[in-house]
Amino acid sequence: MSSDVSRRALLGGLAAWNTGLAHGQARVHGKPKPLSKSAVTDDWTSFLGPTHNAVSAETKLSRKLPPPLLWEFSKGTGYASPAISGDRLLFLHRQGNEEIVECLHAETGAARWQFRYATAFEDRYGYNNGPRSSPVADGGRVYTLGAEGKLHCLELGSGRVVWNQDLRKEYKVPQDFFGTSATPLIEAGTLVVNVGAPGGPCVVGLDKVTGREMWRAGKEWGPGYSSPVPALVHGKRRVFVFAGGESNPPTGGLLSIDPAAGKVDFAFPWRSKSYESVNASCPVVFDNKVFISASYKTGGALLEVQRDFSHKVLWTTPEFGLHFNTPIHRDGYLYGFDGRNEPDASLACIEVATGKVAWRQNPEWPEKFEMGGQQRQQTLGTYRGSLLAADGQFLCLGELGHLLWMDLTPKGYKEISRTWLFAARESWALPVLSRGLLYVVQNTRDMLRGSGPRLLCYDLRG
Repeated sequence: MSSDVSRRALLGGLAAWNTGLAHGQARVHGKPKPLSKSAVTDDWTSFLGPTHNAVSAETKLSRKLPPPLLWEFSKGTGYASPAISGDRLLFLHRQGNEEIVECLHAETGAARWQFRYATAFEDRYGYNNGPRSSPVADGGRVYTLGAEGKLHCLELGSGRVVWNQDLRKEYKVPQDFFGTSATPLIEAGTLVVNVGAPGGPCVVGLDKVTGREMWRAGKEWGPGYSSPVPALVHGKRRVFVFAGGESNPPTGGLLSIDPAAGKVDFAFPWRSKSYESVNASCPVVFDNKVFISASYKTGGALLEVQRDFSHKVLWTTPEFGLHFNTPIHRDGYLYGFDGRNEPDASLACIEVATGKVAWRQNPEWPEKFEMGGQQRQQTLGTYRGSLLAADGQFLCLGELGHLLWMDLTPKGYKEISRTWLFAARESWALPVLSRGLLYVVQNTRDMLRGSGPRLLCYDLRG
C-alpha cells in the first residue's frame, strides 16, 4: 500500500429512491445471440457466483475474442461487481457525494430503478472513494453494503427500502484502510456480515427479512476484505470468514462458524505481520478442507476440518500469497495469481496434496498500440489477474483490461484466445457470467481511448 494519502472534501446529501430513473443511460451496441437450447445457465446473485468459488456451470460459451459488446453503462467510482437475478442486474457505485444502487435490464442495460444515499467516505490511500462490496440478490430482495458500512435491504422489483442499518454506528467500527469491503452472505434465512467491531463481534448474523440481530461470533479480529463463504463440511452447513483489516499489532485469521446459531468451531490465526496489510482473498473450501492465502510475505495455508469441527494444518507455503484474487480448485490443484504488485505477480499452480508449486508462469506478450499519435510496442501481461472457471476452461481478466480464455492443467498454462477490452488499470473486479453474457467492470479511464469508468456487457453465447 502507498502511504500517500489523497484527501477530498465531500458534502452530505439526502437519500433518494427513484422508480424508473437511472443515473446514466446505457449505450446499446447490439442484441445478444439466442441461447443454445442445450446451454446450462445460471443467475449470479452474489460475489464469486452461485457456487461462491468463481466456478460457473455455464456451457456453450464462445472462445472467440473480442466478444461482441452489447451495451455499456457509464459508472462512477468503486470496485464492486454486479449481481444478476433473472433479467435484473444490480450494481453499486458512487457519483459525487452519493452511493447509488442501479437496477438495469441484464440484456439491454435499460434502467429499471435507482436508489441513492449520501456518503462522505474518503479512501485513505487515494485509490478510490467508491464502494467495494457487491450486491446480493435473494428472492425478491437485494442487499447492498456501502464503503461506510451502510447496509440496505431493498425490494428487487421496485428499489423500495425494506430495512437498513448503519453498521459503523451500530457496532462502533472505526474506518478501516479502505472502508467496508466484504460482501455479505445469505445463508438460509440469515445475512452474515463480517463487521469486525473492536472487542467483538467479529461476525454477525442478521435476520434477512427484518435486519434484527440473530447471533454474534468472534471477538478478536477486525473486518477483513475477504467475503464470507458457505460450504457443506462433513454433511453440515458452515460459513468461513477470513477476517483481518486494520489493527495494531496486525491480527486476523479464519473463523469456522455454524450459521444456525453463530457458534465458532475454530479460529486459525493467519495474517501478514505488516501493519498496512489486509486479508482479502476469499477462502476456498473443498473435500472438507479450507485454503486461505494472504499477501505481504505471508503465503497460503491448507486446513483440514476434522469430524468434530476442530482443524488440522496440512501445510503452509510462502510461495502462494494472493493479494486479493481468489484461487480456483480443480482436480487436486489450486490455480491463482500470486504476488503483491504488478511487476512481481505470476500465475501459479499448487498441488493440494503437498503444497508444492507445480508450475509458475508470467503470461505476457508484445502489445502494439497507438499513443500520442505514435505507434508503440510494449510487453504487457495479466499481472494481478482474476480467474473464472467456466465451460471446462478458464476466463481471465488481466489487471490492465485484457480478457483471455486459458487452459490450465497441472502441466502448465495455454492461451486459447486473447483480446484487450480497454487499457485501464485497477481491473480488479471479477467478471460476472450469467446466461451466456459476460459483465466486466472498467474502474479507471482508458489510457488509449479516453473512455471513463464503465460497466460493459459482452456476448459469450456460442
